[in-house]
Amino acid sequence: MAVAGPRDGTGRPRLIQYNRTPLIDGTSMNTKRPTPDPELNAVLQELVTGIRAVLGDNFIAAYLQGSFAVGDWDAYSDVDFLIAIDRELSETDLPALNAMHARIYDLESHWAKHLEGSYFPKEILKHGDRARTPLLYLDNTSRELIRSGHDNELVVRWVVREYGIILAGPGPKALIDPVSAEDLRREVSATMRDWAKEIFAGRYPVNNRWAQPFVVLSYCRMLHTLETGRIGSKPAGAQWAKRALDDRWAGLIARAWDERPNPSLKVRQPTDPGDLQSTLNFIKYALDVSGQFEGAKP
Repeated sequence: MAVAGPRDGTGRPRLIQYNRTPLIDGTSMNTKRPTPDPELNAVLQELVTGIRAVLGDNFIAAYLQGSFAVGDWDAYSDVDFLIAIDRELSETDLPALNAMHARIYDLESHWAKHLEGSYFPKEILKHGDRARTPLLYLDNTSRELIRSGHDNELVVRWVVREYGIILAGPGPKALIDPVSAEDLRREVSATMRDWAKEIFAGRYPVNNRWAQPFVVLSYCRMLHTLETGRIGSKPAGAQWAKRALDDRWAGLIARAWDERPNPSLKVRQPTDPGDLQSTLNFIKYALDVSGQFEGAKP
């Protein structure tokens, strides 16, 4: 199995190979740790075992993505997963699947409360989905699945294909077509514009100590993707932004990074009014300069 390890000369995580053991149906499950955290590994094993028990031959693969895949996770990270399935789940599957997720949520582990991921039918996963069909999705801190297009995007496919950590099943490149840098930039640019509309219309509140720094770091990371045509880690995006962007934003970016600890507490606390206004100004600035960082795109 592959897991993000120390960084190579390009600044990208290097992949460490772990063994996989074949299962009865021909898929495989890791026999060594998928992450450096034993408690999280135990939760992931319970999760994958539970999903396989419910889905049977509809199960294809399970991967870790997000911060664990790109190598910037910490104790406050969500545990982003992706489940590949052969066919769309029926409504009769939902009660057993929800019961399984509720059981995992109730495990005595911090990580069990912060699982987040989607169930992808193999055809939607492989080729992409411009319609962003709502998928069965488990939100962070939730114990029940909903329908959402949250993960049905090229960014998630790119991360899983390039750096996804295999929990069970074949390597992700067998299931996901390559995502071009041009397509990745196009999606990220659209996300920057659409998210800004939500924020300025008040539909995405940024007036708390979790959302405000999250938005700053996310726009740094998206600008970094426009320049490189790749998805990098949050630290890489923040460090790049402090070097590449106007110096007036360096303090805001540094404070956003320092605010990462204790998100469950800070989401209930108001952010500094000055940083809130600076964040709104930073979003406008990021949109204004985004074209400068789109690589070879005109």
